[in-house]
Amino acid sequence: MGIVMDIEQVREYTLSLLGVTEDQPFGDDIITFRIEGKIFLCLWLGGGEHDLKNSDPRFALKLTPQRNEELREQYSAVTPAWHWNKKHWSDVYYEMLDDKLVQSWIKESYNLVLSKLPKAVRGKYLL
Repeated sequence: MGIVMDIEQVREYTLSLLGVTEDQPFGDDIITFRIEGKIFLCLWLGGGEHDLKNSDPRFALKLTPQRNEELREQYSAVTPAWHWNKKHWSDVYYEMLDDKLVQSWIKESYNLVLSKLPKAVRGKYLL
């Protein structure tokens, strides 16, 4: 395995994507990342009501149901999301994975949510 990301690197990378905002609507232990108000990633900060016993750092991200199944079959560090619709969301234990893989999945989630926005809105993000 190559380099792994820590929590600050996950946050920095996610915020580096065009138009991304962050907030904490679910409490102090979760940061949600949005594009045009739509959540595509939730980063658990540790502790709080979203703590799982002996849980490693994780985030939940939105992918297609088929993609979630593929990743869960291929990687033990990808599991059905604890607090989200398990068909559309997976928990990713990012410290167990290569940073390039984690970044590509964050970007994939971002692009999926972006693709569902109205065409006029999406146009702002096309380079």
